Amino acid sequence: FQPHASKQNDCTMRPILLKGHERSITVVKYNYDGDLLFTASKDHVPSVWRGENGARLGTFNGHKGTIWDLDCCRFSRRLLTASADATSRLWDCETGACLKTFPHRGPVRGVAWADGAQMFATISDPFVEHNAKISVYDVPDKESPNSYSETPRLEIDIPKSNDGKRINPTNVAFLNLNEAIFVTFDNGCIRLYDPDNGDEIEEIFPHEKKINRVSFNKKKTLFITSSADFTSKLYDIVDLKHLKTYKTDRPVNDAVISEHKDHILLGGGQEAMSVTTTAGKVGKFETRFFHLVYETEFGIVKGHFGPINALAISPNGRSYASGAEDGYVRLHFFDKSYLDMKDPVPEEAEEEQKEEQ
Repeated sequence: FQPHASKQNDCTMRPILLKGHERSITVVKYNYDGDLLFTASKDHVPSVWRGENGARLGTFNGHKGTIWDLDCCRFSRRLLTASADATSRLWDCETGACLKTFPHRGPVRGVAWADGAQMFATISDPFVEHNAKISVYDVPDKESPNSYSETPRLEIDIPKSNDGKRINPTNVAFLNLNEAIFVTFDNGCIRLYDPDNGDEIEEIFPHEKKINRVSFNKKKTLFITSSADFTSKLYDIVDLKHLKTYKTDRPVNDAVISEHKDHILLGGGQEAMSVTTTAGKVGKFETRFFHLVYETEFGIVKGHFGPINALAISPNGRSYASGAEDGYVRLHFFDKSYLDMKDPVPEEAEEEQKEEQ
């Protein structure tokens, strides 16, 4: 960890390198308790690791395409995956067995459990004459997986924009108490849909370019977007009010909110296709640390040899994981200097300067 300002905090964190994937990482996620880390990549096989030491516990075998997204239920019993093989699958977390396959018309880009884990939503890309779709499936845990319907209970069609372009969804999530389905798009907009009838509730345009990823704090009162327009934005989820903007000089692929400090972690870098011509330092493949309130960058963590595609911070705030285009997941444990670090208060700093003068 390398702070920009003071040299006395200059220290190094030794990450654990998780070498379990053969191709670039697409998603890393902790479960609710933080003891399990789920990772997926373009090699078709999601993996689960122990969060405290990086030991691999197992894999989920069966998909035939890139895994774009995954989501673990609140009590880590069932896992959902979204794949480019046009299926979403339901897995038993403990045994790794596939409980049910849900076929779609096009590649499945995202998946999310609802509160209570009795239903879930998926987003799928347009395919041939079919538009992009948001699908909601009922999967009550007291019923046998064999009885689950492969056809969605609700299917929301995403029509083309006014200029005839197809709009692709990029992320999906349920808001608290399943009040709405939250969906981001590649044209920079966010829409809320009614999970009962599929009506569009609200639409905002936080970004001018594609929203790569969105993540929430644990209580789902805040969300942060990551965009190809080189910015990441923090919003209040209740009234969709814009709170903060974190500016960088490269596309932002993922951003996460720390639960125990007022910090934001940003990951990104140059586009993958131009990486081979760039040195690791020039490509700027670091995880960047920002103050949540002051919007200032105060530290970086280097290590990856390609753009960072996914970030996840442990619920206990003591570690974070990053996955990149280089195919590695790096599990970082914060050192004492970071955990003990107190965030500066600008007013106090000004008063101290006056006293010194």
